[in-house]
Amino acid sequence: MFKKRDRAELREIRHARVRKKISGTPDMPRLSVYRSLKHIQVQLIDDVAGKTLCSASTMEKGIQEQLNEMDKKGAAKLVGKLIAERALAAGYKTVVFDRGGYVYTGRVAEVANGAREAGLEF
Repeated sequence: MFKKRDRAELREIRHARVRKKISGTPDMPRLSVYRSLKHIQVQLIDDVAGKTLCSASTMEKGIQEQLNEMDKKGAAKLVGKLIAERALAAGYKTVVFDRGGYVYTGRVAEVANGAREAGLEF
């Protein structure tokens, strides 16, 4: 009998397939996106050293005051702008975008658009 896989397991399989092809280097780190039902988290990762260089999330106290009047897409765009500002301050201009196995639409696309508007290149 076949076992039907749930959505989270299928996403992890897609993410593993994409991760075979992309990785972050010290010169061009990986911009990784994680999306839950309420929040979105973004990290800049150097896979060679295994270090997180900077991160941004909707769960941060500085951002939560601004989120009261926004929808989830607006919050994702704000997080994208924030991670771009932090990456540029750390000296990173170009990154590799890792959508985390999610479809490139909605909140994931808004993170990318916000990061591009703030000056990151990918």
